[in-house]
Amino acid sequence: MMIIMKVDATPQQVEHVIERVKESGLAVHLSQGIEATIIGAIGETHNLATEQFEVLDGVDIVKRITQPFKLASRQFHPENSIFPLAGFNVGGDEIAIIAGPCSVESRSQIIETAIAVKEAGACALRGGVFKPRSSPYAFQGLGEDGLEYLSEARAQTGLPIVAEIMSQTQLELMVRYVDVMQVGARNMQNYNLLRALGETRTPVLLKRGLSATIEELLMSAEYILSGGNKQVMLCERGIRTYETSTRNTTDINAIPVLKNLTHLPVILDPSHSTGQADYVAAIARAAIAAGADGLIVEVHPDPAHAVSDGKQSLKPEKFAAMVKQVGQIAQIMGRKLASADGSQSPSKLGWI
Repeated sequence: MMIIMKVDATPQQVEHVIERVKESGLAVHLSQGIEATIIGAIGETHNLATEQFEVLDGVDIVKRITQPFKLASRQFHPENSIFPLAGFNVGGDEIAIIAGPCSVESRSQIIETAIAVKEAGACALRGGVFKPRSSPYAFQGLGEDGLEYLSEARAQTGLPIVAEIMSQTQLELMVRYVDVMQVGARNMQNYNLLRALGETRTPVLLKRGLSATIEELLMSAEYILSGGNKQVMLCERGIRTYETSTRNTTDINAIPVLKNLTHLPVILDPSHSTGQADYVAAIARAAIAAGADGLIVEVHPDPAHAVSDGKQSLKPEKFAAMVKQVGQIAQIMGRKLASADGSQSPSKLGWI
């Protein structure tokens, strides 16, 4: 349930309510918005009468959260969640574009790509160093060497790093290098990993599973949020359907649905959702028009020789053209593209 405090409630009254919630055996999550302070009482509340909290000083109203995802729900947190990352904000008016190769292959490859995507307008660098591959014989990633190459690319460009974590055993290593932890589609319901990420304060990019419903995605996000990590981004990356003309089926519907259900930022991955470079720009444009807060795109200087996902990777020049198109749509939607140093360059993006 959520306990909405009166506008003029004192800090002492808020603290007293929190103490009463804890005495009832419930976890407390505090949301202090512009208009109201909301105390989330998380746990088994169906046997608790709301009246025991309604009579407390400073309490305005007590409501039960009807959705199974409590902390991710707009009922609990009506305003969009916005958090800073390397000079820009995620979840507000700015649209984040994350770009880079599927896999970090070498020092020269990731630095070349980082410089190219930064010049094109990306605000964060993606790169896989631990790769969840369908075949155990496929390239599995460079591990810590890849993280060191990513760190060098960050030092040269200022782009924060987004990299996938596959297991909680990698957490200590990843926290030392990575700015945003990506949870891949195969790990969306790896609850031990999600709980471990909830105990960190590193932002998380949570990808939707191949056959997961929107509610299941939000329940996975709830695991991270319940641990106290509020910096969670949701990522629609296409779902598995009967259609075989593309790698996956992009669920554009998921963007407005998620924006209606949750306060968390929503990112779309047009690379994995289509599996073909020719379709990436079109889906990226559609995502921004539908209300997405950002994109994560695979870019490689030589896709034909990429060790993984070359078919869906854009060359840097194609990526730059996509960014220009996305920037124009963002402007129509009353938004703007983010940059890692917090500045915008409309002339570079071709805006009027």
